[in-house]
Amino acid sequence: MAKGRVHFDQDRCKGCELCTTVCPVKIVVMDKEKINKKGYHPATVKEMDKCVGCASCALMCPDAVISVERD
Repeated sequence: MAKGRVHFDQDRCKGCELCTTVCPVKIVVMDKEKINKKGYHPATVKEMDKCVGCASCALMCPDAVISVERD
């Protein structure tokens, strides 16, 4: 199974949560502990070791704040 790593430009995230709806392994969540420069809770990954590198989150992001690396 492919593995990946997701990176979020958290200061540009507007908290729309679209990325959280398309993750097949349900590891993309909103970081309720953090507020970014725009005043939103940014998206983050809770269990990076479960990322399959599908890039669905990056494709869904309207502001292109997500990048995915595949191992």
